[in-house]
Amino acid sequence: MLTDENNDEDVSLFDAEEDAGQRLPKRTNMKHPVASFFHLFFRVCAILVYLLCERISNGFIGGMVAIILLLSCDFWTVKNITGRLMVALRWWNQVDEDGQSHWVFESRKVTIVIASTPKGHERSPAADDIFPFLQGMRKRQSSDSESRIFWLGLIVCPLVWVLFAFSTLFQFNIKWLPVVLMGLVLQGANLYGYIRCKVGGKTDFKNMATNYFGRQFLKQTLSKEEES
Repeated sequence: MLTDENNDEDVSLFDAEEDAGQRLPKRTNMKHPVASFFHLFFRVCAILVYLLCERISNGFIGGMVAIILLLSCDFWTVKNITGRLMVALRWWNQVDEDGQSHWVFESRKVTIVIASTPKGHERSPAADDIFPFLQGMRKRQSSDSESRIFWLGLIVCPLVWVLFAFSTLFQFNIKWLPVVLMGLVLQGANLYGYIRCKVGGKTDFKNMATNYFGRQFLKQTLSKEEES
């Protein structure tokens, strides 16, 4: 008997996974080098322009426009391209027929076909070896290198803009505060969205597990009362 199970692909932060059985060899080759490059290019350039614009030239307007353009390109690229290609995650806003706005956070779904063991038959050792292998294949859909690059860039750069925000306040450099806040908001929005994509499936699974064990406990309690 064949059963289909649809699961959300688990793309862990930094791929720090613990395999229950055998550990598969890591896929370090980069499948999307161009996407990985532009995932870091715009946000790193925005930080460099912020640090160097006043030292190279005294033009505040030119530096501000360049930083805003780089931050806008980074937001669009990370939200629409690199997240989908590098870690198989995406988020967007959807307006339904009633005009209501909904935020959608999802991860790519993969289908694994598993043959169940008939009753009265023992599962062969080969089957015990292949099931962890299939589970590991599902977890390794994305390259380890690309996943690390994605999450490191996604987490570190907003922290840098937080430091810039504190430095502008302490140095009373108020003219740069709106630019810094824009960088923090745009990159923080992508970070929040992809974290919601990452933990959303696990949260649903925890709720399902809690409900299942609650029902089992209730059945056992009712059966004991009937016996007594």
